[in-house]
Amino acid sequence: MATTRKTQQAQQSPAERAALGRAARTKVPRSSHAVFEPAADRPDPVTLLEQQATTRVPELVPIRYGRMLSSPFAHYRGAARVMTADLATTPVSGIRAQLCGDAHLSNFGVFASPERQLVFDLNDFDETLPGPWEWDVKRLAASLEVAGRGNGFSAVECRAVVMAGVAEYRTAMAEFAAMRDLDVWYAFVSVDRLAPRLTQGSGLTRRRTEKFAARAKTRDHLQAFSKMVQVVDGQARFVSDPPLLVPVEELLPDAPAHQLEDLVRAALKSYARTLSTERRHLLSGYRFAQLARKVVGVGSVGTRAWVALMLGRDSGDPLILQFKEAQQSVLSGYAPRSTFENEGQRVVVGQRLMQASSDIFLGWQRVSALDGVSRDFYVRQLRDWKGSVEIEQMAPAAMAAYARLCGWTLARAHARSGDRIAIAAYLGSGDVFDRALATFSSLYADQNERDHAALAAAVQGGRITADERW
Repeated sequence: MATTRKTQQAQQSPAERAALGRAARTKVPRSSHAVFEPAADRPDPVTLLEQQATTRVPELVPIRYGRMLSSPFAHYRGAARVMTADLATTPVSGIRAQLCGDAHLSNFGVFASPERQLVFDLNDFDETLPGPWEWDVKRLAASLEVAGRGNGFSAVECRAVVMAGVAEYRTAMAEFAAMRDLDVWYAFVSVDRLAPRLTQGSGLTRRRTEKFAARAKTRDHLQAFSKMVQVVDGQARFVSDPPLLVPVEELLPDAPAHQLEDLVRAALKSYARTLSTERRHLLSGYRFAQLARKVVGVGSVGTRAWVALMLGRDSGDPLILQFKEAQQSVLSGYAPRSTFENEGQRVVVGQRLMQASSDIFLGWQRVSALDGVSRDFYVRQLRDWKGSVEIEQMAPAAMAAYARLCGWTLARAHARSGDRIAIAAYLGSGDVFDRALATFSSLYADQNERDHAALAAAVQGGRITADERW
């Protein structure tokens, strides 16, 4: 479907594509995006979370609720399913792009490119699907408002932060609209080059940026290995830390060891076929050592996430692969259904479309587990120069700078798959859309606070159980 849209764009002149974007303003004025009124038949937010829980690991679901309870921002992070139902009732221009589906500000960060540059980009694509580009922008904008309130910003400061991020999205999209296709595809945020320009005036000095980059480069597979693995009787084994990290032998003590190993080896073989030839060759030099279940994230808690310890030349040459379950996108039912039968492939293809540079071990698989259920997974390195900013420590100027960084990055991601010329023409050069989304974000932050309170009430009333220890 994305290929069909790109073919149609190639057959139209830039002027024709811009005319389509301007025409969309007549049908859906940019000011209309300020509106958010909960539908009279709005689904109960707790019920939506409970529905998600039915396909997750039961003993981990209380951890998810506990993490979401910790603050309105933590709740927002875990409530992508809830917000998608709300976004489906809001105006859209009719122009589509590949969506992240959960583009809140904590789903951006730094990591290593295959060329060993430290880059800034979106880093979570569990919910990716083609859909209205506005949904991603609203998800990001509202997250800025929610985070700003959590940091004690005034209403004026929150509005300025949101408008900074949306304005950067708009101006960046205009820049991409004027660029050649290949130049858009090659664009990326280097921590050394573009990030300083976008964060100018934020108080983030070059020294602090260099310190952050240096710290991110220490968060690699070797650091993960040193924290998660110990040597037992001469063999590298995962450290048991229930419920956050549990070796598979502890989870399934009655399963024959050879059966577990055969299952993992078959899964690795299936996954390897989704890699390019040279990366499959690289992977073949590693041998499987052990598997463990690992709890990750906020919204993802309860989905099945495994880590596989692989060893190369010797025990000092580790690779830790993460196998993360890919369930249906929260956009499913609101946006056109995925064209991929495998949900893991949906995630990987969407990630490669939106990211400027993806992990060399990114792939997918389908596993028939010991319980007889087939599940889809996507695979990547657990950690490769991973870094993220501390949102809770940001002052208004720093968060506005970070908002610009995220806004530019999201525009670049949408420009790769959507009609950047039509989107830019729809947005225009004024701040009408920026102001509209600032108003929307304030209204939606109010709704998120009510939903957070509803979750707390459900826990207090015994409807659901939350474990806040983790």
